Amino acid sequence: MTFFLSRLLARWVLTRGWLLPVVVVVFVFATSWPLMALAEPAGSDLVRPGNYWWYFVVTAATVGYGDFSPETVAGHFVGAYVIIGGIATLTTVFTRLASVLEQAKGRRMQGIEPVRVSGHTVLIGYTAGRTERIVAQLLADGVTGLVLCAGEEVPAHPMPAEPVDFVRGDPTVADVLARAAVHRAATVLVDMPDDNAALAVAVTVDHANPEAHVVVALRDMNRAELVRYVDPRIKCVQWHTPRMVTEELASPGIADVYTELMTAGGASTYSTRLPEALGRVGTERCRVALGRTFGATVLAARTADGLVVNPAWDGELPAGSVLYYVGPRKLTEAEITSAVS
Repeated sequence: MTFFLSRLLARWVLTRGWLLPVVVVVFVFATSWPLMALAEPAGSDLVRPGNYWWYFVVTAATVGYGDFSPETVAGHFVGAYVIIGGIATLTTVFTRLASVLEQAKGRRMQGIEPVRVSGHTVLIGYTAGRTERIVAQLLADGVTGLVLCAGEEVPAHPMPAEPVDFVRGDPTVADVLARAAVHRAATVLVDMPDDNAALAVAVTVDHANPEAHVVVALRDMNRAELVRYVDPRIKCVQWHTPRMVTEELASPGIADVYTELMTAGGASTYSTRLPEALGRVGTERCRVALGRTFGATVLAARTADGLVVNPAWDGELPAGSVLYYVGPRKLTEAEITSAVS
């Protein structure tokens, strides 16, 4: 019977909202005061207006400081009535709060709740496995404030354990982008299932926030020309290189560097072996000599101990080490020997 009544009360609370606890507390206060005035002796301090409201609050909240208390048996019954009314009120309040919190959590997990952030990074599009890797890499790079905006085919938050907000809906619809706060975002990644969808979303995003750093992942990089018609500041990266995607998001402009290095003509990346005749060479000496003489920048070195990216300036390179560098052309061993000697 008790279980049935509690379930009935909980259902009643959910249907009445916040009105029920207000009605209960007002009714108990309005009826208990005159009853207490009848039950207590004439001139009792308890029923004075300045005191009774305080007595009602601490008694209904089941705190009971004891500074005011009824003196008669009838007054004790009225006090018990106030306690029961307070418990009923607190029950309705806590039930309603739990319902509100549960509904809010459910709305967030379903992606229908607007996010309340700014200066954040929005990831538009979801591909199982790939998006998780991109999020993990961004978090490892120290990027915070991530919002995932996925299509209707994603029914619930795919990464609830990660610090990522979730919005669901058609990303070409202004209302969906507004819920993802794209208009307040600093960076937006468009990572859609195909290039046509990516182009459509890029147009919508650029309209919603023309100041954001927008990165579009494309399978066919020839489509990049179409994206530039929308906004030449939009950066296009190869879809098949997720690491380049995350680097462009975290460090705007890095994709241009990779593109330049992979394009014929101009600076490119090369490797060559340090001549055995040089013996051990200081890293600083090698870097300075190649940079001043040939405009080459040493990126890494491979020794017997393995590959070292950005070797320390105060280190040494054993004879026969392989150098990886950026320069206008490939250097011969004779040129390296002449410059470093």
